[in-house]
Amino acid sequence: MREGSAIAQGHRYNEQIRLSPVRVVDHQNNQLGIMPTDQAMRLAQEAQLDLVEVAPTERPPVCRIMDYGKFKYSQKKKKQKHHEQKLKEVRLHPKTSDYDQQTKVKQAASFLEKGDKVQFTMIFRGRERFHQEVGTQIFNGIVAHFGDKAKVERPPRSEGWRMTMVLAPIKH
Repeated sequence: MREGSAIAQGHRYNEQIRLSPVRVVDHQNNQLGIMPTDQAMRLAQEAQLDLVEVAPTERPPVCRIMDYGKFKYSQKKKKQKHHEQKLKEVRLHPKTSDYDQQTKVKQAASFLEKGDKVQFTMIFRGRERFHQEVGTQIFNGIVAHFGDKAKVERPPRSEGWRMTMVLAPIKH
């Protein structure tokens, strides 16, 4: 039938199962009881499925009649890593034009859709730092733009020549 490293993964199937008798569960989760391995193999072949050893340490071992390919696929999907949340940065200046601000907000929206956090950094140069209310107004506009798509994780705060704010995506 199928060859591979099933034993290395801990699941023997079909002819790889050597112990007899085995406890059998069919493809509809019905307990069929304890029976010889060759009889269980015949039941699996009649259903055009595989006999897979799911609990090899039990006595007698528990085998299930199922599609081994689908079983392996679902195990692989469970193992796959989920998206790690990262912190992305978007930099602005108080004199950044409206069009450029919109472009940067769109970029931030794509980061938030992917599940990443976004740190907005307003950098002040020279005398701009004495007009931090401009940065606060821009940040408030950004927060209003996102509305219910993002939450403010860290509100705007000034750190010398910089003002930062962190937005996090809201999971639906």
